[in-house]
Amino acid sequence: MSKPLLHFSHGNSYPGGTYRRLLQALGEHYEVRAHDMYGHDPRFPVADGWQQLVEELIHHLEQYAQPPILVGHSLGGMLSMMAAKERPDLARCVVMLDSPVVAGWRAFLWKLVKRRGLGSRFSPARFSERRRNVWPDRAAAYRHFIAKPMFQAWAPGALDDYLEHGLIPHPEGVQLRFEREIETRIYNTLPHHMGAILRAPYPLPIGFIAGTTSEELRQAGLDATRRLVGEHLVMIEGGHLYPLEKPEETARLTHAMIEQLLPGIETVPAASV
Repeated sequence: MSKPLLHFSHGNSYPGGTYRRLLQALGEHYEVRAHDMYGHDPRFPVADGWQQLVEELIHHLEQYAQPPILVGHSLGGMLSMMAAKERPDLARCVVMLDSPVVAGWRAFLWKLVKRRGLGSRFSPARFSERRRNVWPDRAAAYRHFIAKPMFQAWAPGALDDYLEHGLIPHPEGVQLRFEREIETRIYNTLPHHMGAILRAPYPLPIGFIAGTTSEELRQAGLDATRRLVGEHLVMIEGGHLYPLEKPEETARLTHAMIEQLLPGIETVPAASV
């Protein structure tokens, strides 16, 4: 029995290979493809509202012979949701992993903030625009990141995956492959038009897995998300980066959500893989 096709989209600043353990676990049931890095293809530059990034995803989905299941973390979940809304013929369902849906008064305030050019003051861009991105070697980069509590919470080996897929050579050693200028631009162009998407029923089954201690979800609220996904919302203990903190549990909950969204879907049992 062939496995259903699943297309995974990464969070901002984390190349797709960073999620190797999550994707490997999902691979027990699905044929997994992962988007490498959004925002770095000059054909699809980052602009306000992320429409070009949505078009980048649509471009990749059009290459498949069959519509895949869309799964995405943070930025990737938002792009998956927006792409499937625009082209429901290119997907079977959507699972969003801690992807904040900003709507209502929060979206109105964010629109004003962007209009005044103050996005970096009220988003993670205030950190990304001045983040260190060059080290003398990989070992130095590892020491830099592992000293931070955020990375200490990751599953064993996840930081190695990040460095394996996230570093490239630099004249002074190594540097981050995901350009911090692009990361910053993505943060500062977060869509403020989600209200328009929520006005009509979503055209495909869609679900959401939320981190219990996610600061990003606390800031965005869950009201808009609940309007979008209805009863298809579950919680997982962890912060915004829970897919990297608990990849196997994330895969298990994602698989369960997909089976809920697509009753009767045939997947390969883990024991037969």
